[in-house]
Amino acid sequence: MKRGHGKKGTPSVEVAAINTPYRVPAKEVRAEIKVSNSTFIATAGPAFSVAEAKAFIARVRAEFTDATHNVPLFLVGHGTSVISHSSDDGEPSGTAGRPALAVLQGSGLGDVVVVVTRYFGGTKLGTGGLVRAYSNAVRAVLAVLPTAERRMVHTVRLELPYSALAQVRRLVEAAHGQIAQETFAEHVTIMIRLPVEHFALFQEAIRNLSSGLWQAEIVQTKFDLFAE
Repeated sequence: MKRGHGKKGTPSVEVAAINTPYRVPAKEVRAEIKVSNSTFIATAGPAFSVAEAKAFIARVRAEFTDATHNVPLFLVGHGTSVISHSSDDGEPSGTAGRPALAVLQGSGLGDVVVVVTRYFGGTKLGTGGLVRAYSNAVRAVLAVLPTAERRMVHTVRLELPYSALAQVRRLVEAAHGQIAQETFAEHVTIMIRLPVEHFALFQEAIRNLSSGLWQAEIVQTKFDLFAE
């Protein structure tokens, strides 16, 4: 069930499962466009909570205190489990925050925050011009925004002899996993991060390699960033 935006740009909320993989910003980036002498600077980055999104917005506003407008928008979560927010920040109602948010929602990203900063250049853009300008500013920053994936990930522990290390590393790679840590003592202990959907095949490959003697132990499962 969805609650729509209030007149003051209050967040809207949709509630559902959150374990479906989705793309998120990998880092903060910025893009600039010019429209009829006005400058639009879009700053985008990751935000995994409303508090993080608000802190991001406050920081960008503090950086551009002399700007005419700093229009904020964010999506915390993804898909049908998302908190969304936008504001026109003094622009005519419906000409800035809402159209910019619509572009962001159409990107497929989650856990993302954007502030579009405007320096007025002396020429009024009109309702349609403002909608296009703010929308295009968001498109510009999305075009240069690197992304990572957020998904359910197992962290597993595996102990093995030195002689099998190279083979196990290849199995980790084949399972789209990441070796987080290797500890060398009497045996090698490896901490591995694996997408949950690849764990069963990895476990089977380890048992086949060891004739059933080794088994990966799940030590943590969480919804986390994962870059294959």
